[in-house]
Amino acid sequence: MPVGYLISVAVIAAGTLCALAPPRRPRPLAELSFRCGLLLNEAPVLGGYFLLASTLLVFAQRDIGSPGAWAVVGAAALTGAGLVAIARRGLRAAPVLERALAEGLGPDGRAAAGAGPEGRPRHRRRLARALFAPVFPRRRDVERIPNLRYGDAGRRNLLDVYRHRSRPAGGPVLIHLHGGGYRQGRKNTQALPLLYRLASRGWVCVSANYRLRPAARHPDHLVDLKQVIAWVRAHGPGYGADPSRLVVAGSSAGGHMAALAALTPNDPVFQPGFEEADTAVTAAVCLNGYFGPYYGHGAASSPAAHVRADAPPFLIVHGDRDTVVPATEARRFAGTLRAASAASVVHAELPGAQHAFDLFPSARFEAVVDAVEVFADRVLKGR
Repeated sequence: MPVGYLISVAVIAAGTLCALAPPRRPRPLAELSFRCGLLLNEAPVLGGYFLLASTLLVFAQRDIGSPGAWAVVGAAALTGAGLVAIARRGLRAAPVLERALAEGLGPDGRAAAGAGPEGRPRHRRRLARALFAPVFPRRRDVERIPNLRYGDAGRRNLLDVYRHRSRPAGGPVLIHLHGGGYRQGRKNTQALPLLYRLASRGWVCVSANYRLRPAARHPDHLVDLKQVIAWVRAHGPGYGADPSRLVVAGSSAGGHMAALAALTPNDPVFQPGFEEADTAVTAAVCLNGYFGPYYGHGAASSPAAHVRADAPPFLIVHGDRDTVVPATEARRFAGTLRAASAASVVHAELPGAQHAFDLFPSARFEAVVDAVEVFADRVLKGR
């Protein structure tokens, strides 16, 4: 029995199973499954390449001669089939997002989602991501200006600016907040393909740290985001930004914060010491966001409690296999928004997507970035 090959296949098989059918209960098992399956759920090709290399090596070494060894080869084949199924689910994100854009923005939104800025089909780029799965989304035409201070909380009040190296003026702004349950996380880790893509298109993108639990609690995090918005209004033009066109976005807990900020513009309760600053935003993007109440603070700390008729447009994207924040929460929040707001609400549930799908430049997240680009373009044009 080739023990090393057995271990390799077992590890990939376990990750594949966690990605295909993650358990939701008990909570510790769901958390473990989420972590074990996250990489393969977004980059199944990496598992496939590893399986293929391991299998070719064991055959080259002539270690396949017993029934047990052939059983491991069979398990590798089954695991490979599971990885193919995962990859196919990832590619289904694009048509789901196109339908959601058509429903929320009109038929032209769906048409634009299928083509790049030069009119070339985007599905080829998504397929390339599925086959080669690069894990480093930086772009040569984008520069990152790190660790700019926007508040008095040390490194938790630092932000990074991403802009095109040609330094164009008057670019729209995207502010992104990381996730981590308000307990962990940092800038420059999540949604990087989104930040780099928009910056390469002439946007000025901002990724910010904020104060975390237990040293901070609600509404401290929201106050930090409001300070970031105020900083962009005051200093953004110096980096080529047009602060009158500002989209706020977030992942997980950052989505919770982004939704709250979008629904509480210029509220002095959340702007202590800078009450006169304009903190209104043009639109909000929530990726695998949490929309419930903050730890022990009651319903008033949830975005749903602040829904209003003049809310800005929202794009809400969630995974239908999310075991950290169930998709029903996003679905419920989107319904509440649609019932009250006069603005566009685009809501999409991605087939097979888990929590934190925006950590990797996968085929699935490429489709999400395409959708964000189309959504933002339509909102900024007032359509």
